[in-house]
Amino acid sequence: MQLRYSFRLYPNGPQRVALGRAFGCARVVFNDALSARKAAHDLGSPYPRIGDLSKQVITEAKKTPERAWLAEVSAVVLQQSLRDLDTAYANFFVSMKGTRRGPKVAEPRFKSRKDNRHSIRFTANARWKITPGQDLSLPKIGEVRVKWSRAMPSIPSTVTVVKDAAGRYFASFVVETEPGTLPEVTPQVGIDLGLGHFAVLSDGRKIDAPRFLRRAEKKLKREQCRLSRKAKGSNNRDKARIKVARAHAQVADARREFHHQLSTQIIRENQAIAVENLAVNGLARTRLAKSVHDAGWSSFVAMLEYKAQIHGRRFFRIGRFEPTSQVCSACGVQDGPKPLHIRVWTCGACGAVLDRDINAAVNVAKAAGLSVSACGAQVRPGLVPAQRVEAGTHRDGQPTVVGIPAH
Repeated sequence: MQLRYSFRLYPNGPQRVALGRAFGCARVVFNDALSARKAAHDLGSPYPRIGDLSKQVITEAKKTPERAWLAEVSAVVLQQSLRDLDTAYANFFVSMKGTRRGPKVAEPRFKSRKDNRHSIRFTANARWKITPGQDLSLPKIGEVRVKWSRAMPSIPSTVTVVKDAAGRYFASFVVETEPGTLPEVTPQVGIDLGLGHFAVLSDGRKIDAPRFLRRAEKKLKREQCRLSRKAKGSNNRDKARIKVARAHAQVADARREFHHQLSTQIIRENQAIAVENLAVNGLARTRLAKSVHDAGWSSFVAMLEYKAQIHGRRFFRIGRFEPTSQVCSACGVQDGPKPLHIRVWTCGACGAVLDRDINAAVNVAKAAGLSVSACGAQVRPGLVPAQRVEAGTHRDGQPTVVGIPAH
């Protein structure tokens, strides 16, 4: 399977200028090709093919005074920009037909030089390489220093250089990796995701919600206020914008690190994992929107899924309409929905006193067909009828059992 490995880049001054030039040239080629396709659509003509576009907006454009500076960057970067446009149109047409999974994809739009995120891609034809000194050598840019945090499982064929809104540079590699298998373990777990606790496991463990965004709101508010006081178009406003972007990046990085650590721990400890398929988009339109986005359930579940695939674990998603909070995990009786403020409830059939979240996690595991004990859902046992036998002891110290007649 394919995985993406990202590493931090630290270009020097001239290299940052060269990267900025490459970002700008890729954007111009993308916009010129998009303009040509839109013009063909307005005239009722068929869309020009990528080969014709390459000749028009790259080869011929380099010969004109207005686009002569396109020759200052690698031609591979410009060709990949055209491929990105072709992919964007393909996704748009498939989405219009309704055969593409996920949300609807809009028609490709023009890129702006004021966009906060920029990227370029180098393929093997560009002859990029990793030098013996562990630098990343890019054509017409130079040898860029890289912070290698881990080894890649295979040699990548392409590298994408990304500049994010916070002004940080990253090298992104897509590599082929062979699935590894962790030692088999016995436990199987169901997970109930929430806001009070980020995750509640069917074995009774509760993972507190870190609330990274809530904790950083004071700093974000201060930086945002400073940004609002800067004059538009000034250098000071651009510096303030970068500070706001860095504050948001710190929140996102902390959340991603938390997701990685927790998902890795759950994968290592359990042979099978079951989660509920939550309607995150719907919850994000309620008054809980900020808390829902702060939790980041979708990215966490995605990490669980691909890590389970890599390490030979079983992963299940159950339907969002399963009544996990309405069914007693001890006897299976469903007694209707309950308000959110009720965190502990008593089953009217068996008398078990159940924790709402743990009970839901146990039901998630059962809905996926996992063998999970329901005892972890109980806060305290209900009233149990007296046994039909009663233990006693003779004077000689030998135990005996005395039967109690049935009434």
